[in-house]
Amino acid sequence: MASAATASAEHEVSIGNLDRLVGYHLRRASAVVGNDFSRALDGTGIRQVLFGILSIVKANPGINQGAAGRALGIKRANMVSLINELTDRGLLDRKIAAEDRRAFSLTLSSAGEAMFDECLKRIGAHEDRLMSDLSSAERAALIDLLSRIEAKER
Repeated sequence: MASAATASAEHEVSIGNLDRLVGYHLRRASAVVGNDFSRALDGTGIRQVLFGILSIVKANPGINQGAAGRALGIKRANMVSLINELTDRGLLDRKIAAEDRRAFSLTLSSAGEAMFDECLKRIGAHEDRLMSDLSSAERAALIDLLSRIEAKER
């Protein structure tokens, strides 16, 4: 009969060339972050995309929904339904933009401010938990490196 160490070694599978591919590791890390993010915000009804919209609106009160969508890389048709979802939940106030009567300007409602603050607190704990093995400098370097990759799409 094999020992526990031998049995677990028999079930290890080499990932071969995947081990050297940045994209493979980014995808796996993204899945871990996304799953933990969902658990962190459980019960709020807020998904990553919705928190992104709340964040952009919080930082840019009165922004029109087209500009908010472009900042996040969200297609116009998708943005409409996402804004409707946030508005229907009472988290966003949507008004006709003064500078362009065809556009809507967005601001967080008081409920939206409270939801944003609660989510930000939970997301901070989620990131601290996942990044606990990284120093502040490593965390900043990781953000810098990822931002440089991300900038290739702009």
